[in-house]
Amino acid sequence: MISVCIATYNGEKFIRQQLQSIISQLSSDDEVIVSDDGSTDRTLQIVEELRSSIIKIIHNKGDHGYTPNFENALRHAKGDYIFLSDQDDVWADNKVEVTLEHLKKYSMVIADADIIDAEGNVIAESYFRQRRAHSGLINNLIRFSYLGCMLAFRREVLEKALPFPPDHRQCTHDNWLALVAMTFYSCTVLPDKLLHYRRHGANASKGGLEKTTTMAFKIRYRIYLMKWLAKIINR
Repeated sequence: MISVCIATYNGEKFIRQQLQSIISQLSSDDEVIVSDDGSTDRTLQIVEELRSSIIKIIHNKGDHGYTPNFENALRHAKGDYIFLSDQDDVWADNKVEVTLEHLKKYSMVIADADIIDAEGNVIAESYFRQRRAHSGLINNLIRFSYLGCMLAFRREVLEKALPFPPDHRQCTHDNWLALVAMTFYSCTVLPDKLLHYRRHGANASKGGLEKTTTMAFKIRYRIYLMKWLAKIINR
């Protein structure tokens, strides 16, 4: 069973196209968990209009923001394989097929994406190239290379990663999940472009493509993550 976890907030402009690109690759036994963070636009109405029996809408009643919203979605996921999805991207037609094949061997699969604009035009052929991504645990503690929407993983990773460290400012969902997988399980990075990652000027994050934090914050952030990884090792 596959669980696709989406965190939504005022995503009416792109949510229909994204969900359609996902649902077309799933079976009736799978599920799409849409965790909404209090949208005030037509996001939830559009989701309901799709009339898909595999979509489950839940409401985030805890801390607000994309990391706790994703954690809320993940807590409701029942699948053996979990995919993360942003509300404004588009999945490549073969994303599920290719990813599941690699999940037979690895606990986490991370795939590349091209970058598109608001109209769907490709503006960069490879996110990895733009980000200058490097694989491996140490490399990603030094410089995080991957986005949550690129991650898919087995349930064992989710069970190890929950609950998330409580300070969401110093622990985003994507960095935490990737570090847990790299520390305790097997992880592979694919050059395949399995996602059209959309940059449209109103994204919830800068996607690692712009500098937004100080060096002092980056050091505190990494110390915090290593502290919580150590707690998992010792529990």
